[in-house]
Amino acid sequence: MSLLTATDLSLSFGGQAVLEHVSIAIEPGEIVTLVGPNGSGKSTLVKTLIGLTAPDAGRITRKPGLRLGYVPQKLPIDATLPMTVARFLNLPKRQPKPQIAQALADTGSQGLEQKQLSALSGGQLQRVVLARALLSEPELLILDEPTQGLDQPGEAAFYQLLERIRDARGCAVFMVSHDLHVVMSASDRVICLNHHVCCEGTPHVVRDAPEYRALFGPGTGGALALYQHEHDHSHDDGHAHEQHHDHA
Repeated sequence: MSLLTATDLSLSFGGQAVLEHVSIAIEPGEIVTLVGPNGSGKSTLVKTLIGLTAPDAGRITRKPGLRLGYVPQKLPIDATLPMTVARFLNLPKRQPKPQIAQALADTGSQGLEQKQLSALSGGQLQRVVLARALLSEPELLILDEPTQGLDQPGEAAFYQLLERIRDARGCAVFMVSHDLHVVMSASDRVICLNHHVCCEGTPHVVRDAPEYRALFGPGTGGALALYQHEHDHSHDDGHAHEQHHDHA
């Protein structure tokens, strides 16, 4: 049984269609990456899938008792508010210490418990937020542009971390990528969204799809890059893309 299925979702804001007849399914244990241009409805789709936004039409079916973990695009916490990592992880209710220790270990965040959230680097904060999402022992982990603000090596490390978590915990991962230049090579499927599902499949299938190239241009051969090429981030974008494509 699919963990989550969206069927024929449509949603408009102020007369503007944001989602048009979107249908997707997420299977147990798979990694699915959602890509698309700015304003294509990616974050709206995520909010609809987790129940924060109601669609105008269509339906969402979840596996009974589905445990969801959610990492939002931005963490709505006042940076001036004194709060340690340990306190953050115990909100809204106290968590068992062994589970906290395991979540911190799984995300490479050991030793940060007494640090203030405001003192964390961007990468550390993302790992702590991910650790908090793991405390629910999710069957499906949903992340909305989790690497926003990180450089490409930071993004690459985060993608590798998600792959390890999937392998260790067996949870499915559904992630929105804001950067078309770096997408998990571990993705079982990539879904390209531009208000509707333009195309989907393995990264290589999507990369070569006419619909994808129509959206992002003919020079996007390496846009679905493998993360082990993060050392190319210092090169000219076009040159790096060609290298990624040649080695894909």
